[in-house]
Amino acid sequence: MGNKHIIEGVATLTGTIIGAGVLGMPYIIAKAGFLTGAITLLALGIMVIFMYLYLGEIVLRTKGNHQLTGYAEIYLGGWGKKLMFLTMLVGIYGALAAYLIGSSEILSKFLGGAQGNWLMAYFLIIASIIYFGLKWVEKCEVFLGIFLFIIILLITFTAMGHVEISNLSEFSISRLFMPYGVILFAYLGMAAIPEMKEEMASNLKDMKKAVVIGATIPIAIYFLFSLAVVGSVGLEKFNSLDANDRIATIALSSIVGEKIFLVGNLFAVLAMTTSFLVLGVALKEMFIFDYRLSHNKAWILTMAIPLIIVMLGFTNFIEALSLTGIFAGGIEGILIVLMALNAKKLGNRKPEYAIPINLPAAIILILVFVAGAVFYFVPI
Repeated sequence: MGNKHIIEGVATLTGTIIGAGVLGMPYIIAKAGFLTGAITLLALGIMVIFMYLYLGEIVLRTKGNHQLTGYAEIYLGGWGKKLMFLTMLVGIYGALAAYLIGSSEILSKFLGGAQGNWLMAYFLIIASIIYFGLKWVEKCEVFLGIFLFIIILLITFTAMGHVEISNLSEFSISRLFMPYGVILFAYLGMAAIPEMKEEMASNLKDMKKAVVIGATIPIAIYFLFSLAVVGSVGLEKFNSLDANDRIATIALSSIVGEKIFLVGNLFAVLAMTTSFLVLGVALKEMFIFDYRLSHNKAWILTMAIPLIIVMLGFTNFIEALSLTGIFAGGIEGILIVLMALNAKKLGNRKPEYAIPINLPAAIILILVFVAGAVFYFVPI
């Protein structure tokens, strides 16, 4: 029974993290230089594991079920709740809108037909699943997560046969922060931690293990995927594509052929769908648990806004990922660090695990999040 809970928890976290970000990551890493991007990828990955562990400890120190806004209010007060709310809205709505556009465009190319028709069909299916709640999402999450893992490995190992070492040798310390936003976006999935607490309620002693495994798997997958795509495509080929075509699966199709185009785009839709499902339920539950809205009102707010954003128009896919990562990921990370400090003193239950944190460590983590935004807008 314990292993089942761990698998479900890992699937929820990994499935939430791995989404559209992985599709934009190879181009921005190639632009920074593969070795540069790989260092940023691994360093941010380690830092994000600690963020997930801190958040896991926060939810375990708190009685009752909440989403991130609820925990922010408990440990930071009203200003923390408001800022976390705005941060979650930017991050989740931005991601959901990107998933809607990406999935519908891929389905249109994959199966034919107008992108607008696929947009509405995909939206209606996803909205229906989210309406019926967490149990439906859990079933979809495990099923899609297994196929997602298989497909991304298939793409990675197929592309490995086309890798050119010359595409992997560039390093520039001045560009370390160039891929920061997209990579941080690709690691976003904090809203899954409260979901894991619900799923693993009868076996919370295994939550630390599930968090570590669930957050480590994306690091390994992102590294191997970026290695394969950047190595086989290269920056010159990426730059020859239109801005909105610099997506990993599209770039790969010209290198390894039609089969990888089909498999790659199936992967892309699955990746975005798993993240959409968990993020959508998390946002709906935030409205229900922390803002006392009815189920129907919460569902409408969750689903209507990303559709409106899409209808108003979305520009550069990779730029959108980067900006969302910088603002949503950076502010969310800072708030979690501050919450972790206060939860040590104010928590009302004994947690199943505890992660050390002190003021100097907290300051360093906060400065990294701030530096990511500063160096994006004022590159050195």
